[in-house]
Amino acid sequence: MSCSQSPFLFPFLLFILLATTIIPLLSSVEAGGGTGEWQLLQKSIGIVAMHMQLLHNDRVVILDRTDFGLSKLPLPNGVCRKDPSELVVKNDCTAHSVEYDVAANKFRPLFVQTNVWCSSGSVAPDGTLVQTGGFNDGDRAARSFKPCATCDWEEDKFGLSARRWYATNHILPDGRQIVIGGRRQFNYEFYPKNDATAKNTYSLPFLVQTNDVGAENNLYPFVFLNVDGNLFIFANNRAILLDYKNNKIVRTYPTIPGGDPRSYPSTGSAVLLPLRNLQAENIEAEVLICGGAPKGSYQKTLTGEFIEALNTCGRIKITDVNPEWVIEKMPGARVMGDMVTLPNGNVLIINGAAAGSAGWESGRNPVLNPFLYKTDNPVGSRFELQKPTGIPRMYHSAAILLRDGRVLVAGSNPHVGYNFNNVLFPTELRLEAFSPSYLDPGLNNARPRILLPASQSKLKYGQKIKVQFQVAATLDKNAVVVTVVTPPFTTHSFSMNQRLLVLEPNVLTVVDKSTYEVEVTTPGSPILAPPGYYLVFVVHQEVPSEGIWVQIM
Repeated sequence: MSCSQSPFLFPFLLFILLATTIIPLLSSVEAGGGTGEWQLLQKSIGIVAMHMQLLHNDRVVILDRTDFGLSKLPLPNGVCRKDPSELVVKNDCTAHSVEYDVAANKFRPLFVQTNVWCSSGSVAPDGTLVQTGGFNDGDRAARSFKPCATCDWEEDKFGLSARRWYATNHILPDGRQIVIGGRRQFNYEFYPKNDATAKNTYSLPFLVQTNDVGAENNLYPFVFLNVDGNLFIFANNRAILLDYKNNKIVRTYPTIPGGDPRSYPSTGSAVLLPLRNLQAENIEAEVLICGGAPKGSYQKTLTGEFIEALNTCGRIKITDVNPEWVIEKMPGARVMGDMVTLPNGNVLIINGAAAGSAGWESGRNPVLNPFLYKTDNPVGSRFELQKPTGIPRMYHSAAILLRDGRVLVAGSNPHVGYNFNNVLFPTELRLEAFSPSYLDPGLNNARPRILLPASQSKLKYGQKIKVQFQVAATLDKNAVVVTVVTPPFTTHSFSMNQRLLVLEPNVLTVVDKSTYEVEVTTPGSPILAPPGYYLVFVVHQEVPSEGIWVQIM
């Protein structure tokens, strides 16, 4: 399985040879129709996008593992990574991380020294990307990247207390991040290590209970901060609510219907649906989990059998007294899909395959059409097929939301190393963007443009703010909301820290014939919105403005 392949290396080498003679099959969902548009941004960024994070300077940090061998992007000025413990190239003068400038459509190499393979991350309240764990010399590393035009990675090789490989991070209300699980790590810890107790690890038996023999299926668990301050944690096919301060499970949720695993390597995806009515006494929170692979799928790929992925989503209101899963059917099966929360509260399901599982050479039948999930529609009418890409995005691909409302898509490499020729799915270095239908030019008149507050404004919790915007079309006052979105750290089909809050207008006034002002109240506590940088959008008739950056502290 991907980052832990060594016990199965020889079967996978056989698959690599077999793959050279097989023509890739497209999913039956693949079609020429659908809405939205695709744009090729770069023919090559030199590395595979295994991990991506948008920062508040509108630049995207992209990472790939350091032990694939040489990338296609040289490091500048003769800089080299020299590592005698490296398995492939001990003196590597190529980059394995880049910074992509969205506005300029340019990228520059970054120098990451420890191995980030299957690692995790969160953005600290000051906007610094904190990136943890990995493989070999990187499994206990904590790396930081500050958003500036000339900054590069700073690394602490022993920043973590335990070795973390396939772990999940989440930012907490106090600004720390919690690091949960990882291969053979049935515990969690905190970062930064600013007190004695932060050096401890805390046992989490739930990760033992969800550990399938031979496949695990509990790696990269889906983690969300609930509105009560506890953590919702889903692994394999089950979920708990964890009081992480007291290391106590306060609720056990029903097993997802069907009982099939949804986390790595069965690799579905998950989102916390928009949080609304933030001034209410009892705020509701819902989680949506889509796709994955039936139990035993990964083991079957080892013998050359690639069974159909799951075509269902499970939705659960995690704040209910007696929560129950509601199962919905997608337009088609999907494993290794990314779920991107859009500024209007809908969810884009993109990338992945219709058969097999995550892991080297383990996926088949790429799904080229994204699915749009309309969050507020009734059950049975929530899915809409989107226009297909021409680029299969298989294992080790990623997708993230940009400030202008597009979705950046990159990566795909199901091989042990970079392999571009005579393979089923060549290593993919192209960078593209998907524009959802709300960016159609025909909707320009309905699209708001934010005038105030200025981007990079600093806001406080529970603060009343006035958001001034322009709309060319006649404004539908009943169809205006302000949304606040956390840009997540995305890897292996899960976007860590992804969160959207809906700020309902208290007052809407007309400034002139095309300029309006809404008064909204920012989230009331760091439990609802942990401190840090957010994108703010004005949404009119489901058409979002470009976002502005704010820092909530």
